[in-house]
Amino acid sequence: MQARMNHPVMVIPEAMKAIQVLNESTKQGLPERLLELVHLRASQINGCSVCVDMHPKLAKRAGETDERLFAVAAWRDTPYFTEAERAALALTEALTRLSDREDPVPDAIWNEADKHFDERELAALVLAIAEINVWNRLNVAVRQPVGAWKM
Repeated sequence: MQARMNHPVMVIPEAMKAIQVLNESTKQGLPERLLELVHLRASQINGCSVCVDMHPKLAKRAGETDERLFAVAAWRDTPYFTEAERAALALTEALTRLSDREDPVPDAIWNEADKHFDERELAALVLAIAEINVWNRLNVAVRQPVGAWKM
């Protein structure tokens, strides 16, 4: 697969800097493994091959297991995730699939996340979900090939 164009963040380097700053701001007390699960789940939903390839590798570097990585797409039906991780994955799906329901982020999903994360952590989680959705949309738009980014 060939990219349609040079990646937008390479064409406009200030955008890369802004996204990197956003990324750093999401590391506010949230475990790296959790963030990688969130990144992987949003990327699966968005069909971002670059991120679906990259984030399991980053998660494994952070100590994640194959068993859990293989189960992310079916997290509701597996016993491998904590209640906090389930809340984060549910919030990830809701914020990624905004147009799939009348109330994009139902109170039940928000309240469950709020039970497991303090305000700063919840803010970081929402920002992390938004950030991965930005990357997904950029990569999908330009058809960024898998392996183009070096970790």
